[in-house]
Amino acid sequence: MGRTNECNDVECSYVPVSDELHATGPSAVLRGRSKTVVAVFWGMLVVVSLVALTSNGNIDHVSTSASTNKDLNTETLPARGVCAGVSEKSNTRLFTNNNNGEWFPWNNSMLSWQRTAFHFQPEKNWMNDPNGPLYYKGWYHFFYQYNPNGAVWGDIVWGHAVSRDLIHWFHLPLAMVADKWYDQKGVWTGSATILPNGEVIMLYTGATNELVQVQNLAYPSDPSDPLLIDWIKYPKNPVLFPPPGINVHDFRDPTTAWLTSQGKWRISIGSKINKTGIALVYETQDFRTFERVEGVLRAVPKVGMWECVDFYPVSTKLEKGLDTSAYGVDVKHVMKVSLDDDRHDYYTIGNYEENGADFVPDDIQNDVGIGLRYDYGIFYASKTFYDQNKERRVLWSWIGESDSEYADVTKGWASVMGIPRTVVLDKKTGSNLLQWPVEEVESLRLKSNKFENLKAMPGSVVSLDIETATQLDIVAEFEIDKEAIEKTDQTNEEYNCKTSGGAAHRGALGPFGLLVLANDGLSEYTPIYFYVVKGNDGNLKTSFCSDQSRSSLATDVDKSVFGSFVPVLENEKLSLRILVDHSIVESFAQGGRTTVTSRVYPTRAIYGDAKLFLFNNATEATVTASLKVWQMNSAFIKPFSPEQRS
Repeated sequence: MGRTNECNDVECSYVPVSDELHATGPSAVLRGRSKTVVAVFWGMLVVVSLVALTSNGNIDHVSTSASTNKDLNTETLPARGVCAGVSEKSNTRLFTNNNNGEWFPWNNSMLSWQRTAFHFQPEKNWMNDPNGPLYYKGWYHFFYQYNPNGAVWGDIVWGHAVSRDLIHWFHLPLAMVADKWYDQKGVWTGSATILPNGEVIMLYTGATNELVQVQNLAYPSDPSDPLLIDWIKYPKNPVLFPPPGINVHDFRDPTTAWLTSQGKWRISIGSKINKTGIALVYETQDFRTFERVEGVLRAVPKVGMWECVDFYPVSTKLEKGLDTSAYGVDVKHVMKVSLDDDRHDYYTIGNYEENGADFVPDDIQNDVGIGLRYDYGIFYASKTFYDQNKERRVLWSWIGESDSEYADVTKGWASVMGIPRTVVLDKKTGSNLLQWPVEEVESLRLKSNKFENLKAMPGSVVSLDIETATQLDIVAEFEIDKEAIEKTDQTNEEYNCKTSGGAAHRGALGPFGLLVLANDGLSEYTPIYFYVVKGNDGNLKTSFCSDQSRSSLATDVDKSVFGSFVPVLENEKLSLRILVDHSIVESFAQGGRTTVTSRVYPTRAIYGDAKLFLFNNATEATVTASLKVWQMNSAFIKPFSPEQRS
């Protein structure tokens, strides 16, 4: 399948071609194709400390074929995915060193360092949305959007991997390829449902030969195979076409099904009408024939297309996950959408009424698509599944690149998956989810360093004496000097991570936190920090941010500042956890109430030159920090071999 560079105008009311014209005989089996010493220096940083630490010198580099490309015309690069009716799947931030069109001179050593050690990714090429995760007969299964032919979006099929623990993975043959008229232009995102009898059902969106988005059914050819290697596409696919009034480019990504009290299964599919995002609902008893449920699960104006809708219950009492069909007392529901217009994942918590298939948020001001986000960094197209093995809900997410597409092609791969996270309702606030890395991540912890009651004066940086800081698991707590809080004047300042100047913007009570992936000269560093403001009402308001503005001397990478407000309750210390894995940094504040994922591409703070620092750029407050830092082992992520079956 080739990429489509020209958009076709297709009527909204699509008449499917008859099964006879597309008959391929009996359903074919799809066989996949193989693949504490602390060195402290107190330096009054003032504004210069975090504003002008970036060196103006040239980076020493090794000349390679990847150094420059004056012939690459960035204006002619096609928008990848848009004309197929999905959001932009390539990095549009194509920065250059100068007006001559030269790219930053990456060398092989720099690009090799970027590949992660314990985050899932294919051996090569492009990857995007997580698909159909499930636990089956002792194995965790993970499917994903994959281009087997290159490091850019296109030719999308389903990759497949299995794991015993969500950390170490075996690559299996491709699960589903684009070999039917109804998925000729792409085997797109889908979800798995496990029926009470153990049967596995997979619904997915196919892009037809005319780029119409339709829903298709697939199931394992051998249910006794715990690896689920071979899949059958239902011979009478598609099972759903866009309904009247819905554009054929706006009907995708079916959810996991949930069972109603009447014994029928329901799914939701994302769409839009004009600029109103909507979630359609369908009912079925056999997953072959579906009936549209009147109305919509939820609709929100002015937010645009909803992709990758997810809908699941959370317990208001228990600290464990719930099966997707759970409903009733002590149950709330979470609705999440991926907004096509801004490439972020939003969620809201509320009540689901089965009789009308209607979902109503607890807080309309934080409705889905306009309020809370799963993650305030690079994090998209996420999908949860219920892990019946450990009674938990697990969240997967796609972490895209924020370098240039040219660099991705040069290194031969693009995108990683976020560390799987558990998701529960925050019982203290009742209005947030708590996301936390699955416990299995801790099996990778190696040597640790513990630092207690380190005092960081205003405008100071503290070097933390650890080994290399490329693969870390960091847990830290911070306390602001109470006297400074009392003396600080009240203010109407509204701090915004993205627009207020990042870690260089100094206030009485912040910023303070950690500099990860930093080199000794601090020409490159990524601050993960808190910023506290004392409002006019005397209450403290806290932001949690990740600042990429000085993360790299490279000129063709994104250097945004990410983050948001984080609720901090009375008597709670400020706490964070950071997973550093080469070019990905995942940060969790206050037990996971607010999370931020960053992609960073340093040129100097790599390998043994990557360091870790504590910093306090506040003007008034002294901060006391205690933290524990683990070196992290690498996960094995490799092709499957027969001896691994046992």
